[in-house]
Amino acid sequence: MTELAFSKQEGLIPAIIVEDLTGDVLMLGYMNEESYQKTLTSGHTWFYSRSRDELWHKGATSGHYQEVCKIITDCDNDTLLIRVKQQGGSACHTGAKSCFFKELQ
Repeated sequence: MTELAFSKQEGLIPAIIVEDLTGDVLMLGYMNEESYQKTLTSGHTWFYSRSRDELWHKGATSGHYQEVCKIITDCDNDTLLIRVKQQGGSACHTGAKSCFFKELQ
């Protein structure tokens, strides 16, 4: 099993969340070792909230869970790409399908 480089970034690694069926980028979250392990064991995404300093289970309050299909790491083992089945239609706390909807240019 590949060892992830949690120690490189103060215990956190970025996780890019992609809708498995469409390839749409849904969000970016951060995982520590505990949230990563919960993601592996539960089959749903868990993240670490930097602002609240706690774990959070994606969908626990909204019902918009993310079922994990595949987890891929980058060449340095310090970033994750997680392919999911988005349940409930919305990945963003604003109600948008994706957190990436604001065009800057």
